[in-house]
Amino acid sequence: MTAIIVFSHLRWDFVLQRPQHLLSKLAQDYQVLFVEEPIHDAHGTHWVLSNPEPNITVCQPHTTVSMPGFHDDQLPQLRQLVRQLVSDHEDHMVWFYTPMALPLLQELQPRAVIYDCMDELSAFRNAPKQLLQRESGLLKVADIVFTGGPSLYRAKRDRHANVHCFPSSVDVTHFKTALDRTNSHPLHKDIPGPRLGFYGVIDERFDAELIARVADAHPQWQIVMVGPVVKVDPASLPQRDNVHYMGQQPYAALPNFLAGWDVCLLPFALNDSTRFISPTKTLEYMAAELPIVSTPVADVKDIYSDIVYIAEDSVAFISACEAALLESQEQRAEKIERMRKTVSSTSWAATAGKMRELLEALCERSVPSVRDMPGQSGRDAFLASRKAAEAVTWTRPAKTALGE
Repeated sequence: MTAIIVFSHLRWDFVLQRPQHLLSKLAQDYQVLFVEEPIHDAHGTHWVLSNPEPNITVCQPHTTVSMPGFHDDQLPQLRQLVRQLVSDHEDHMVWFYTPMALPLLQELQPRAVIYDCMDELSAFRNAPKQLLQRESGLLKVADIVFTGGPSLYRAKRDRHANVHCFPSSVDVTHFKTALDRTNSHPLHKDIPGPRLGFYGVIDERFDAELIARVADAHPQWQIVMVGPVVKVDPASLPQRDNVHYMGQQPYAALPNFLAGWDVCLLPFALNDSTRFISPTKTLEYMAAELPIVSTPVADVKDIYSDIVYIAEDSVAFISACEAALLESQEQRAEKIERMRKTVSSTSWAATAGKMRELLEALCERSVPSVRDMPGQSGRDAFLASRKAAEAVTWTRPAKTALGE
């Protein structure tokens, strides 16, 4: 079985999101080796392997180097470990979520190189200074690029000849269990309604001031925040009697939280880190058929403005929450119909299936790798190989997913 060796900046057991959804589906046809960022271990260099699902091996490198991530100082020990890993998987492809791992490609001879660009990582807080340079290098050697939404597609389409837009999808079956509103999470027991909720990573993308203003405007509203706090000081988050922080919760419990909410929130700050985001939770909220209020991040505003309340500032956000709570039955029914139409047009299984077709086409064409084309620039070599192989164009999402 062909292996997919994945280099990721996210850990498998962190918040379940795009990598876990897609790779779990692709593991039906490939052996997935999910390589995480290294962990400092004074006892020596070694792998810690685990198998969370069939055909998926989480590969956690332990090194004696203390620098974080795929730092240059980590590379000598990581190269040794990668050589060990690949010795049992000669038939492989390489899949990048982080360009920072690009130097490790030298230890591999893949059939194809895939870059799944799920975020503009260079815009995130504490981004490595080499990230943009390494992304440029990855775009030169990648055989195919996937993007996590239309904004990212527009940002990458002129930088590579074979870019495909695959927006976030949804596991409808999982989140439709929230339609049983009696199945509310036990943590809601001492929190009265109405409840306005958010789940996800609470970091620099989260508009803490906005949540404070919502909580202060309506002290009777209960604001439920579910998710880990990362890269921001927890003490900087609004502390109010009606704001409740639940911490990271398992994916299986998310429908139970949704079942107890009256309105779902997308309270994203408008900054460089949110310019290209395409929040997976938008469709998950829709599967639960709950009103949604969002700040005007592009991939929500441009695609879902006929379903989601879009609020340009804090005053409008509070007004939108008020309107969401006061929707008439007719208004609610109309939006639910649009939600059902939208979520029925996509799934992680369908998205992974389209990706699988593209990967199989790449392997069947046996396009020479850019790494095997001395004498040409990476971009020129890539364009030549794509032309010779009659490269496919980008995969356009369903019209309903783009709001057309």
